[in-house]
Amino acid sequence: DTTAIKPHLIISGKSQRHHYLKATMLKILTTSTVGSKATSAVLRRSTSLCHSRQQQVVCRLLSSSSSSGTAADYLAVHVFVSVKPGMEETFKEASLTNARASAKEEGVARFDVVQQMDDPTKFVLVEVYKNGEAPAKHKETDHYNTWRETVADMMAEPRSAIKYRNLFPVTEDGWDYGDSKLE
Repeated sequence: DTTAIKPHLIISGKSQRHHYLKATMLKILTTSTVGSKATSAVLRRSTSLCHSRQQQVVCRLLSSSSSSGTAADYLAVHVFVSVKPGMEETFKEASLTNARASAKEEGVARFDVVQQMDDPTKFVLVEVYKNGEAPAKHKETDHYNTWRETVADMMAEPRSAIKYRNLFPVTEDGWDYGDSKLE
């Protein structure tokens, strides 16, 4: 329950930035607008002002609670790929380039590439999307279309995919790459 949070105890300091953040949190905590699109926009702007560890925790809690969905609403897609023998390294290189760009998309929570240990011609792309519209937007990107064209002749058989509903983690932080440079 976010109404139990006491922002005046968490946010200290005399700077204008801290006063703005404190006022924003107080307004959100004392009104019934939590969950609205307007509140989400204010929180997105104000969370960039959070610097201390305590402030970041509160900002994440507030911005997560006001988003239109939660990580529990995320869509996970496992794409199963079988490449022709001898194409593993070329496929891996193209897929890693695509994954690095895909992980930066607004609607993508994670984009992992894994290779089967006992059969290096088998891969799984683990794509985690923040909403149901994100996969279609992903397929409109230049990096996806470049990847699709590049790997088309490498396929030993057509790709297959299975969609999953996320059960855990249920927080956005659970899917976060953190400070990783995605290299």
